[in-house]
Amino acid sequence: MKQLWAPWRLDYIQGPEDDGCIFCVDEESADDQKRLIVVRGEHSYVIMNRYPYSNGHLMVSPYRHLSDTAELERHEVLEIHQLMVRSQSVLRDICASQGFNVGWNIGPAAGAGIADHIHMHIVPRWVGDSNFMPILADLRVIPQHIETTYSLLAKAFLEI
Repeated sequence: MKQLWAPWRLDYIQGPEDDGCIFCVDEESADDQKRLIVVRGEHSYVIMNRYPYSNGHLMVSPYRHLSDTAELERHEVLEIHQLMVRSQSVLRDICASQGFNVGWNIGPAAGAGIADHIHMHIVPRWVGDSNFMPILADLRVIPQHIETTYSLLAKAFLEI
């Protein structure tokens, strides 16, 4: 059996269970860094994925607790799209992304880990980023600490 040491996950494992929705955020922005919210809009926001597929994996979510994109209002759709485009620009600048996987997983059958609150994934990609680690070890390498990535992204969103 292969072992991967990740002692920083112990706080998550032993921490109290949160019965609330991780995508339901209030108006108070004091906890944005702790929650990894990099930028807020009027109707939606951008948050980092705490367990990313690749470095800089972002998600855009409406403030309203919705389970289907069909429930979004026009102004929410527009802002979510604008934040997605802005996120791509930031990721190109900060992470030198060469491409993106962008999409929604709507409902458990589509792979939504949290199906009750919709969110769009923006996964930065690079030519050749499918290296031997996922193939041989079923393992992804995230080269930068999440707090460092957060600081860079949050600053970049302020500048755009």
